[in-house]
Amino acid sequence: MKNKKLLNFLKGLKAYTIITIALLAYVLGWELFLIPQKLVGGGVTGISSLFYYAFNIPISVTYFVINAGLLLIALKILGKGFGAKTVYAIVVSSIFFQAVHSILPQDFIQEIALNNGRAICAIFGGVLSGLGIGIAFTQGGSTGGTDIVALMVTKYHNIAPGRVILYLDFVIILSSLLLPAQEVLGPDGVMVKESWGIKIATVLYGFLLIVTCTSTIDLVIAGSKQSVQLFIFSNKYSDIADKITKEIGRGVTVIDGEGWYTKKSNKMLIVLIHKQETNRVQNIIKEIDKEAFIAMSSVTGVYGQGFQQLAK
Repeated sequence: MKNKKLLNFLKGLKAYTIITIALLAYVLGWELFLIPQKLVGGGVTGISSLFYYAFNIPISVTYFVINAGLLLIALKILGKGFGAKTVYAIVVSSIFFQAVHSILPQDFIQEIALNNGRAICAIFGGVLSGLGIGIAFTQGGSTGGTDIVALMVTKYHNIAPGRVILYLDFVIILSSLLLPAQEVLGPDGVMVKESWGIKIATVLYGFLLIVTCTSTIDLVIAGSKQSVQLFIFSNKYSDIADKITKEIGRGVTVIDGEGWYTKKSNKMLIVLIHKQETNRVQNIIKEIDKEAFIAMSSVTGVYGQGFQQLAK
C-alpha cells in the first residue's frame, strides 16, 4: 500500500513538473515573440494582450482575473469536474507572465524577436506556445480560458468544442482592429504609428499564429499517443512473451497459425506498445532469437489499460 502511494505521488509530481515546464514554454512564446511585436492570438491570453496594448494592464492580471471568473461560472454550470491541474496551470501561468516579463532583457528581445520581423515572430511564438499547450494536454493539464467556454457552450448546444474555440479566436483577433492606433516597429526598424494596412496585417499574422499553434498542438498530442502493433513469429515465442511482459509490462497475445508454404503449425505473438518502447522490444527479440520474423505497423489509436482511455 505504501509503495503504491509513493508511486502515485511520484507519478503526480512528474506530471506537475512537466506541466510547469510546458507552461513556461507557453509564456515564453508570448513574452519573447508575440507581445514585443504587439501581435494578437486567441484565447484568454489574446484578450489579455488586447487590454495590455490598449490600457497597459499587465497580462498576468487580466489573464488571472478572466480565468478565475470563468472557473467560478464553470463550476456552477458544469459541476466540480475540473481537476486541480487546471487551477494550478492558471495560477502558475499568471505568475510566469509577471516574472518572465520582468526578467527578460530588452536587448535579448530586440535581437531574437524585434529584429526578425512580425511573420517570423508569429511562427516561432505559435510553435513555442503550441508546444507548451500540447505538452500540458498530454499530462492532463489545461490552460483554461476558451477551453472552459467551449465546454459550457457544448453542454447546451450540439457544437464541437474545437469549432467554438476557433470561432472565439477569430473574434478575439478581429477585435484588434478596434484598438487605438499603436506604435509598432516598421520594416526599416523605426517605430511608426499603425495605419489600417498595418492593422489588417496584424489580423493576418494572428491567423498565421493560430494555424501554427494548433498544428503544433496536434503534432505533440499525436506524437505522445502514437502506438505500434507488432506481429512476432519465432520458435522461442514463450521466452519472448515472458520477457516483454516482465521487463516492459505489456500484454502479449499468442495466436495459433500455420505456414502455408511449410505446412507447419506455429505461434504468432501480437504486442501493442507505445512508439518509444519499440527499441526495447526489438532488443529483447534480437537477444532471444535473431532469426525471428517481425511485422510492425503504426496504430492510430489504442484504448484500454496502459493506453488512452475512452472518452465518457
